[in-house]
Amino acid sequence: MPEGDTLARTAHVLGKVLVGRTVAAARGRPGGARLERVVGQRVERVEARGKHLLIGFSGGLTLHSHLGLHGSWHRYRPAERWRRAPSRAVAVLDVGQAVAVCFDAPTVELIETRAVGLHPGLAGLGPDVARDDFEPGAALDSLRAGDAGRTLGDALLDQRSLAGLGNVYRSELPFIERLSPFTPLAAVPDDVLLHMLERAARLVAASTASGRRITTGSARAPLYVYGRTGRACRRCGTAIASTTTRGERRRRVYWCPRCQPMASHM
Repeated sequence: MPEGDTLARTAHVLGKVLVGRTVAAARGRPGGARLERVVGQRVERVEARGKHLLIGFSGGLTLHSHLGLHGSWHRYRPAERWRRAPSRAVAVLDVGQAVAVCFDAPTVELIETRAVGLHPGLAGLGPDVARDDFEPGAALDSLRAGDAGRTLGDALLDQRSLAGLGNVYRSELPFIERLSPFTPLAAVPDDVLLHMLERAARLVAASTASGRRITTGSARAPLYVYGRTGRACRRCGTAIASTTTRGERRRRVYWCPRCQPMASHM
């Protein structure tokens, strides 16, 4: 699933070609958002909120998309061949000099701009780690205000407590801090959690700027544990372990059994 850094970069790239331009043509998927309603309107803003992308128009409407596991936004020149089949397009915005296409996203909808703050998928978002004004202290308070019985990994994925992080950072950040992702959140000291949030903001900002998600500092070996089941830990050489977690957020999590010791992970 695209994470907050991906959405922040997508918003930046699309904003450069869309903002200030008038929509010449638009369409959604059959039975989906009626994007023809924004034809003739000017694009006023493109912004990311956590894992959501918002495109605002001068007529008081906003296009809200959530990419889910497989969705993505592409930018094309007029008449340029698309890299995915047109049948997979769920939103198309043509502003004359550029075409923005959203493929495979499960959520694409037009909502009234004045109601954005009340949208159930947006109103409850926690502090957004990808924003320039992200405050680690406020994020710490938000995490502590949630379910104290959550594991550290689940808390990092909970968009209601902390927006913008996904499964890559859910695995990488605990490794960097030598904590098991299955550690109860309540057992993580405030100073350690605050340091983790500060690091998360730096890593997300660097990824947004570069377009590459690197947690190790090396582009040749960009990640410590994510996606590396059975391969040697970059720190100690132990084979990286992984499992699919149960409950609300079923995702595969990765860790080093030696660097991140735990009593039990189930």
